Amino acid sequence: MTDYRQMTLKDLAQKLCVSTATISNAFNRPDQLSPALRERILKEARRLGYHGPDAKARSLRTGRSRIIAVILAESLTYSLNDAVASEFLSGVAEVLDAHGHTLLLLPGRGHASQPPGSANIADGFIAYGQMPNSKVIDDLPAQRTLVAVDFDIEGCPTVHIDDTAASYKIAQHALRYLPKRPAIINLRITQKACNGRVTPEHTLLPNTSTISRARLEGFHSALIEQAVDIDQVPLWNIEENTFEVCSPVIAEILDQPPEQRPDLLLCMSDRIALTVLTLAEQRGIRVPEDLRITGFDGIAEGQYRAPRLTTVRQDSVGKGRVAAQMILGRIPLAQQLLETELLLGDTCP
Repeated sequence: MTDYRQMTLKDLAQKLCVSTATISNAFNRPDQLSPALRERILKEARRLGYHGPDAKARSLRTGRSRIIAVILAESLTYSLNDAVASEFLSGVAEVLDAHGHTLLLLPGRGHASQPPGSANIADGFIAYGQMPNSKVIDDLPAQRTLVAVDFDIEGCPTVHIDDTAASYKIAQHALRYLPKRPAIINLRITQKACNGRVTPEHTLLPNTSTISRARLEGFHSALIEQAVDIDQVPLWNIEENTFEVCSPVIAEILDQPPEQRPDLLLCMSDRIALTVLTLAEQRGIRVPEDLRITGFDGIAEGQYRAPRLTTVRQDSVGKGRVAAQMILGRIPLAQQLLETELLLGDTCP
C-alpha cells in the first residue's frame, strides 16, 4: 500500500496520467488548465493527502520563490471590483513586475477555497485591510516578512494615511456653513453586523482595529470644534462598500421627512457618497442646496461625474508601491505615512 503521507508531485502525476508540470500548474498557475482538469487534480490530491508542490524543493538553488502574496481582507471578487483595492493592487503589481516577482492573491474571506498550503510558496506577505479574524494572519508561515496596510499588526511595518487628520480636514470644510442636521455614514464600524442606524445598543470596534474609528474621530473633532453635540449627530453603518449594500441604508436616510432628513452627510467612502448622490437625484433632492455630501478616497468616478464629489484623495496606487518596495527590501521596513489631498467639488463647495 502506498504511503500517502509521503506522496510526491511525481507520484500524483503518475497516478493521474498527467505531467508533473500539469500538477504544478493546478496549484500555482490555474489559468493554464481547464477548470475541470484542475478540479480533478485538486480533488484527487485532497483525497490522497497531497498538499501541493514543496516550494523549498522547487526553489532549492535560490531559496526564494520570487512570489509575494497579498492577503486581502475581502473576497477576490470584491477586491478586484472595488476601485480603491484594485488601485492598491495595481501599485503592488507595478513594483513586482519591475523586479521580476509574481503576485499571489489570497482572500481573507472565503479563504477555505484556496488550495492547502497556498501561502507556503510566498517569500513575503502584504496584509491589506481589516482582517475578518486573527487566524488569517496567525496561520501565515513564520520567519517571512509581513507588511500591514491600513491596519496594525504588532511588530510589523505598516503603510497608512493619517485617516483622523484627513477626516477632520474635510469635515472642517463641510462645517464652514454650519448645518442644521449633520449625520455620518460609517463603513463597518460596529462589532456585530449592522447595515443601518447605529444605536446605543451597538458596540463600536476598537480604535486600533479599523480605520473607520480613526475617520470617525476626525469627524467628531471637527464637530466638537463647532460646538456641535456629537451625541446628537446620528450614525449609520454600512457593512460592505458596494452600491447594493449601501442603497437600502441610504434610502432609509433620504426618505425621512424633509424637516428630519440630514442636510449634511459625511461619508466614509466615495462609494457611499456616490450612492447618496444617485439616490438623492432620483428623489429630486438638490445637491448641494438641500443636501451637502462629502466622500473619502478620491476614486476617478467621483471626479468625472456631475456634480463632482467633494472628497479626500488618498494615493492607493502609492500605498501599493510602498508596500511592495518594503517587502522586496527596496526601502527600509518602517512605519510609512502617506499624504492625502482635499478635493473640493460641487457636492459640498
